[in-house]
Amino acid sequence: MELRFGARGAFVALDRAPTMLTLSDMIRRCAACGRDNRVPARHLADRGRCGACKAELPPIAEPIDVDAAAFDEITREARVPVLVDYWAKWCAPCRIVAPEVARVARELAGRAVVLKVNTETQPELASRYNVQAIPLFQVFSKGRRVGEQAGAVDHRALRRWLEQAA
Repeated sequence: MELRFGARGAFVALDRAPTMLTLSDMIRRCAACGRDNRVPARHLADRGRCGACKAELPPIAEPIDVDAAAFDEITREARVPVLVDYWAKWCAPCRIVAPEVARVARELAGRAVVLKVNTETQPELASRYNVQAIPLFQVFSKGRRVGEQAGAVDHRALRRWLEQAA
């Protein structure tokens, strides 16, 4: 499945590095017919149907790199728990834990949304949430931060936090 983002974004495949999600609605490309389908933030974890061919559109199953506006919209509107991974390219523990974060996104597709915040490109988010060390993980539920943990952890811990927040 390929993702691309509205007028402010560009085509990006999910099997590549995470992409910047802007405030404009996410566009999911239908694997069956290739048509683009808008998906509001509140429906990122939902299964949907292609508007053109009616084929099923699966829920998001990959971490999404977000800017501040998309972060606010998704954490506020998501109907499932949201895991946020604060990271930076230079951070070795962040790179080590990235496959664990991606695994949780795949395993909990439809039951959680996973966001990645690059603290180098989104310093205002890091400041707003008092990020002092990375990697830092936060869990949001119904727009509120309900958990936080600094340091590298495995997928089992990440999954447990999301299931507890559900």
